[in-house]
Amino acid sequence: MKLSTVLALLGILPVCTVFAQQKLPVIRATSTTVSIKDGPNFRKNAWTIEPATKPDIYPTTAKRVTFYTDVDSISITVKPDRPQDFYILLNGKDSALTRVRYEPSRLEILKKAKQYNNNDKRELPAFTYQPASDTALKRIRHDLKLDSIAGTGNEISQMINLMQWVHNIIRHDGGSDNPTLRNAIDIISICEKENRGFNCRMMATVLNECYLAMGFKSRFVTCMPKELKFNDCHVINMVYSEELKKWVWMDPTFNAYVMNEKGEMLGLREVRERLISGQTLILNPDANWNKKNSQTKETYLDNYMAKNLYRLECPVGSMYDTETTVAGKQISYIELVPLDALNQQGEKWESKKKVTYITNVTNNPDLFWAKP
Repeated sequence: MKLSTVLALLGILPVCTVFAQQKLPVIRATSTTVSIKDGPNFRKNAWTIEPATKPDIYPTTAKRVTFYTDVDSISITVKPDRPQDFYILLNGKDSALTRVRYEPSRLEILKKAKQYNNNDKRELPAFTYQPASDTALKRIRHDLKLDSIAGTGNEISQMINLMQWVHNIIRHDGGSDNPTLRNAIDIISICEKENRGFNCRMMATVLNECYLAMGFKSRFVTCMPKELKFNDCHVINMVYSEELKKWVWMDPTFNAYVMNEKGEMLGLREVRERLISGQTLILNPDANWNKKNSQTKETYLDNYMAKNLYRLECPVGSMYDTETTVAGKQISYIELVPLDALNQQGEKWESKKKVTYITNVTNNPDLFWAKP
């Protein structure tokens, strides 16, 4: 046998020994790119082989996952209680330990967060709503010509018209910097002067002040996941309909509102409960992101909002310039959390700009969803 052949075999031997010792399945590849069939969904070139990452974890909610390299494949039956490991042997020498791990979907996590405590009697400040007679709100109504935008239809049609108008005049840009002055007129002015967009919080701030200026009681709601540290949450609006005697869901970022099987408008509380119980939810057909990506009930509600309806937070005072920071200002919030939430106590802290922030936590949904 040639010396080069012997050396080659010796090079392969450690890899083979590892496989034999661990008795794990092995598939081969000559390219680092892998396609994956995750449940019914086929994702082309969705995975990159990384031998240095041990193990390289692939999370999934599916019951079965198939990996396709350029020369081989393997199907894994996913077990919720135990990760499934296998090796990908790249170019006959680099072994990548790959782990398929079950992770519950965001909807499954939300379903476990059903329980609240209606007997939570912790003292909370009362929600307040600035009247339309306020000088700043009267200016917003006049300068932005809100009466013309809202139209002369019924209450719900006016609410939808205002929401769609904000969606149309402000481009959503989740990475944009927040302005110093956080009110409707200044935010819209910056959009026009700098030809830029704003994040969902600023869009909801604008819509909230427009609703207040038109005499509608409203709040903007920060919708958060279970994790206390996260890279993404969402902010939408809840506006109270005197005709329906209920809060109604309005999302200017996605031009979205939600209905039941009868076409009746729903609020955040109802949407959350229906997601958990599996009841019918209908998204308006023209829901979209930046007039580019249409939204469906599955993508918007079952996935995105199921993640973000775990914890909910509103400012105590719904008013003009709610979150504009001024030294000495105090901004209070109320956060509704389920019984299995990671945060069960409020907090108080002061920013570098000498603004005091207070978060009150409650498990009592009746207090959070109190009618104005």
